[in-house]
This record gives sequence, C-alpha cells and structure tokens, in this order.
Amino acid sequence: MAMRSALEPLRLRRVFGSFPTGVTVLAALVDGVPTGLAANSFVSVSLDPPMVSVCVAHTSTTWPVLRQAARIGVSVLGAHQENAGRQLSARDTDRFAALDWQASDDGAILLDGSSAWLDCSIEQQIPAGDHDIVLLRVHDLDADPDVAPLVFHGSRYRRLLDSPP
Repeated sequence: MAMRSALEPLRLRRVFGSFPTGVTVLAALVDGVPTGLAANSFVSVSLDPPMVSVCVAHTSTTWPVLRQAARIGVSVLGAHQENAGRQLSARDTDRFAALDWQASDDGAILLDGSSAWLDCSIEQQIPAGDHDIVLLRVHDLDADPDVAPLVFHGSRYRRLLDSPP
C-alpha cells in the first residue's frame, strides 16, 4: 500500500466513502414548516444517558434553521426509501413533497416506513473542522426489524443482501 502525503478533498471523500453507513433524516417542524436534511454520519454514542451524534457541514443552509427546534426526529431510512434520501439531500426544493411523515407533540418529524426512529433534542454542538459534531439526547425511539436499512457506500445508495448460511 503506497502512502501519499497529499490529502485532497476528493481523495478524502473517496476514502471516507469506502466505509458503509446508514442513511438518516433529521427533521422537525420549525414555525410550523417541515424542515429536514439527510445525513449519513450518524452514530450511537452512549447508552447512559442515551445519546447519538451526527455531523453537519458548516455550509448547510438547513441546519441553522433546524437546530432551533426543541425536538428533532431522526429517521433511519429503509432500503425502499432511496428516493426520500435523494429528495431530502436536494437543494432549492420542497424536501417533504409526497413524503409520508408524522410529527410528535414536540415537533419532531419522523418518516413513515423507516427502519428505526429516534426523538431527540440537541445536547451539545462541537466544532470539528468544516463540520459540527452534534450530540443528540434520545427521548424516545423504536425500530422495525422487518425493514432493511438503506446503506450509503462509495458515494451511492446500496442495499444489504443476506448471505446464504
């Protein structure tokens, strides 16, 4: 394996993208309007207290609005929700058009049919390079083991396949 010293952004993106991740949607009602973004940098952090994290780019125009919400829903997209992932990643469009979702009493938006969901509040936001690491405290959650997750790998959406035993 040859080592190179230059860490160009495209090379970093290619190498970082070699690690498969799930695809999540962070969403909430902000002033009565559904607001959300797709993120694949989601990870569990702590069981006690229950916490997860996500990384958000400083260039995001959605995050400054979304972080005003008291509660934020995190939906882990199912394999059948690739179009929702694309739609919620798009700019200058109605990201929630034709999507089925529910809002909690506190305004967290959860997408119907997701493989898992979490109702969270922002615990802490930590600057980290060109992103912020956002720690979220989990208040409620559930999962549907029958819904296979959507996976992001190599800069594209993929699905898990079961191997024969």
